[in-house]
Amino acid sequence: MILQYLLLVLGIACLIAALALLFYPRWVVAAVPAFVGLLLLHWSYFIAVPLSTFLFWGVATVMVWGINYMSPQGEIDGKRSSNIYVGASAMAGALLGMLVDARIMVLGVVLGAVVGQLAYSRTPHGRWLSQSGATFVQYFCAKCLPVIVAVSIVGIAVEGFLL
Repeated sequence: MILQYLLLVLGIACLIAALALLFYPRWVVAAVPAFVGLLLLHWSYFIAVPLSTFLFWGVATVMVWGINYMSPQGEIDGKRSSNIYVGASAMAGALLGMLVDARIMVLGVVLGAVVGQLAYSRTPHGRWLSQSGATFVQYFCAKCLPVIVAVSIVGIAVEGFLL
């Protein structure tokens, strides 16, 4: 019984750390602690996650980690303000998607990340993004995909508590 509560607390701490890493990225991509948190919550028996969900999001986490490893760190101008736009809008998209239906949540995260990147590209710091479509797509793959995977995993964990 104590182990279950310990795993619950550690899992929630990992999910909170993943959300914090969205806004303040460090050497680890936010999807890794989010996936570890989902595993810990599943092992605590407070939520039940199917094996197919673990396999899909585990592969997505590994892919995002590889993309993050191969990508240059930071922005072109040295600022990290895009993390606020993309992270906040992806979390808002997840919450709106959860209000509609649990299956729509991932679509809400993707749309939120796209809207956040579009909003960032209209700011003075992100004006370089709107110069070509290829730059926008490359930036989406490098910055938005890790956010999408992390927020989706956190959303699945939250839905596990709610449903």
